[in-house]
Amino acid sequence: MRTHTGHLGRLLATIVAAFACTAVVATASTATAEPAPAAHHKVPLSVDGGAWQSGHVQGMAIDRRKGFMYFSMTNLLVKTDLKGNPVGSVTGFTGHLGDLDFNEKDGRVYGSLEYKEAKSFYIAILDVDRITRMGMDAQSTGVVSTVYLREVVKDFTADMNGDGVFDGDTANTPDHRYGCSGIDGVAFGPAFGDRRGKRGEQKLTVAYGVYANTGRTDNDHQVLLQYDVTRWKKYERPLTESAPHTSGPAHVDGKFFAYTGNTTYGVQNLEYDGYSGNWLMAVYKGTKPGFPNYSVFALDGARKPVRGPVLGQQRPERGLLLPLLRDGAHDAATGTYGWPVPGQYGQYGLISLDDGRFYVARSGTVQDGGVTKQTARAVLNTWTGRTPSPFSPVGPAA
Repeated sequence: MRTHTGHLGRLLATIVAAFACTAVVATASTATAEPAPAAHHKVPLSVDGGAWQSGHVQGMAIDRRKGFMYFSMTNLLVKTDLKGNPVGSVTGFTGHLGDLDFNEKDGRVYGSLEYKEAKSFYIAILDVDRITRMGMDAQSTGVVSTVYLREVVKDFTADMNGDGVFDGDTANTPDHRYGCSGIDGVAFGPAFGDRRGKRGEQKLTVAYGVYANTGRTDNDHQVLLQYDVTRWKKYERPLTESAPHTSGPAHVDGKFFAYTGNTTYGVQNLEYDGYSGNWLMAVYKGTKPGFPNYSVFALDGARKPVRGPVLGQQRPERGLLLPLLRDGAHDAATGTYGWPVPGQYGQYGLISLDDGRFYVARSGTVQDGGVTKQTARAVLNTWTGRTPSPFSPVGPAA
């Protein structure tokens, strides 16, 4: 969420009561955000992503101008129109296709793509205008290019106990710096602390997956990387799963830490809200005693990162720290803020419409001829900031 003046919960409760399904996202800080729209553009209350023999829905993206929605189904990407009609799909991913976001500047969809056994982590870039039929192969049709993220690989493979052995894809180890299990959440937005919001230079932010491990202290931060992708064409390579490439930027444009307490696989969905100026992080809640283990956090977009101690590390370490938005529930013992959202709210997909409304993914299963299929549906919500859930589904009157 972005930041406006006033308290998010109180202001939004007033506005929602007055205007029914129109919500304004505001916070305790001030930021330069997009002006409030005079009226909402019509969008459907829900978009059906279909039922597929695949993994569960991981993320969503929307191209409002052309009228398409994109659903990541772990090993499959589905393209629909805004009536929920399938337009095309990309199949054949053997890695984990995670969270998605639409890059308004180049008209392509960016997603996280993991190959843990190969120690390879990529941003998958989908040329979505070329997705025109069902069942297009990810490797042979040329609709997918990839960029290697060496910073993630370095932390995932870090030998933290010095025994010279890489312990692999497991949480039950002291290895993996910061508990890094790879990547998942991705979103376009401004540099952290840039109060120009969407009027500023847009960067791709990538959030680490983080193993759930209650026996270590160095995994209590969300780790986020920022990249300027305007010159990434020189790094892009076709997806070739039999021969993973290592073409990617040598350095990140920024590495940041948000103290939330340990979570289960880190930021599942990351989203920048152009209206409030804040960032949302939806997670599978953690299990570590001593933390409130919220499932939704917000980063305060009006406050710049500050250099400070990255708590819990084996050796003293300082890094750029991102402040949580001071809203929702507050745990005084740990100093964390967030929302203990019950059920499915954000972890499976989250899209800001930059006007106080969000599409939130709903995941499910259906039986089709004895085969279990995964379903995905984008449901329109307003942001209220209330606890325990800051989202409220939009009713038929909207």
